[in-house]
Amino acid sequence: MFLADEAAAASTSNFHTFDLFMILFTILLIVALVRGVAAPVKNKFAIGFSAFSLFVFLVLDVFMVQGWMG
Repeated sequence: MFLADEAAAASTSNFHTFDLFMILFTILLIVALVRGVAAPVKNKFAIGFSAFSLFVFLVLDVFMVQGWMG
């Protein structure tokens, strides 16, 4: 019985529904950064904030995908 429990636990996926939201927020931050840089009037705070947020989300996405791979 314990072997079946261990096999079931080992075969579960590391993919969670929240991972989709992380990817969507990363895409949204990319769009925000591109729009901020392409705007005729530059808001340096908004560009910096979106660039820093994008960096954080990209790092988290890398760790998230590494978790998927094992």
